[in-house]
Amino acid sequence: MGAEPPVAWCPSGAPDRAESVVLGVRSGPEGQVSYLAEPVPAAQVVDALPEGVPPTRVLRFASHCVSDCGNRVGTSCGLVDRVTAVPPPSGAEGRPVPRCHLRAQCKWWHQSGVAACHRCPAVSTATLDDDPLAKLVADPSTTREQLETWIASQAR
Repeated sequence: MGAEPPVAWCPSGAPDRAESVVLGVRSGPEGQVSYLAEPVPAAQVVDALPEGVPPTRVLRFASHCVSDCGNRVGTSCGLVDRVTAVPPPSGAEGRPVPRCHLRAQCKWWHQSGVAACHRCPAVSTATLDDDPLAKLVADPSTTREQLETWIASQAR
């Protein structure tokens, strides 16, 4: 993984930041992210979406990791801690990680490595009200322990 770059990027960034780029397109019934081969500035894409379609519903964005982020815990990202508490998709272990142009600058990669990369395609910045697990993962007040307890209770 190596040392974190001077400016780390968040793979679950906001589309409205000046530096934001499109990381990928959400597609399929599970809304998995298909990563773009090269970054595209978000400003070039967001205005082209149909009126009424929230950009985070169909696209994943990356932007600079910032110190005032609600998911920040010291110098770490609490969101990736919660994301990696969720069991990986079936068969993910041992598979290569998805190709991603962000990896060398990615906060999640530098913090959690392969575990983050295997889960990243399933992450959505548009939290659906009918998905209690996604709501827990997205909530900065949820601890990893609370998340693991909830997951264990669902397995019973």
